[in-house]
Amino acid sequence: MSALRPWLLLAALAVAIAVSGATLAAQTPGAQPSAGSGALPRSADGRPDLSGIWQALGGPEFDIEAHGPRKDAPPGLGIVEGGAIPYTPQGLAQRQQNFAARATADPRNKCFTLGVLRGTYSGEPFQIFQRPRDLTLLYQFGHPVRTIHTNGTRHPDGHIDFWLGDSRASWDGDALVVDVNDFNGETWLDRAGNYASDQLHVVERWRLLDTNTLEYRATLDDPAVYTRPWSLSVLLHRRREPNAQVLENYCYTLDYDRYYPVPQTSTSGPIAPDGGGVDKAPRRTAARRSR
Repeated sequence: MSALRPWLLLAALAVAIAVSGATLAAQTPGAQPSAGSGALPRSADGRPDLSGIWQALGGPEFDIEAHGPRKDAPPGLGIVEGGAIPYTPQGLAQRQQNFAARATADPRNKCFTLGVLRGTYSGEPFQIFQRPRDLTLLYQFGHPVRTIHTNGTRHPDGHIDFWLGDSRASWDGDALVVDVNDFNGETWLDRAGNYASDQLHVVERWRLLDTNTLEYRATLDDPAVYTRPWSLSVLLHRRREPNAQVLENYCYTLDYDRYYPVPQTSTSGPIAPDGGGVDKAPRRTAARRSR
């Protein structure tokens, strides 16, 4: 028996090293399950469950191309694959005009809907609700609602101008592939004036990397603006705070809040709409209702 003890010790040591290595790998930050891993959350039909509140980090809202610091934007590495958007000469000239006038021309500053792409990586959270026949996306900025149909239906005939386009999807393994067209050309891709026309065609791929990380990749094709198709990609992170929720952010109502003030108390009476003192005239005040 004594002659076997060294072998027993070596075997025990090998097992300990293997277990320690597996534990360390499991705890390593950034470790991701394989595409077919059971660790991914799944819906009742076995598809990856994308439901939840998601948010992009890193500031692509300011400029999706790599850029240095500006007075109105922090520096950023960009999310455009290959570095630069392949504009036509006319498209680049329009982008430069947009950039020069961005303070007033940006559709966001007019409280317009951000659109399919920008709404995804704007930095404001959005929520996904998933069921077998479709996914519903609720964006925080302006609260637009987007439907991604997964029931095998096709795009409607002809061209229809939609702020969020028309989205039809199917599953490619664990990736949701979404075909989007019928845009109105009224949205920008960021605050720097990058844009597309109403001829834009987008193919999106949504793929869970793990429970709390969602990979978003989109390929854009627009012969009126770009010389060739190009892609962008960004990681979306699940909001996990106990009270996480999509809040009300109706930009276009802010100018009217003074006419519909939240009821306030004062020793002398209600506060005047302009905030300048007590309102002597009788008036009805009510909190702005959530839409």
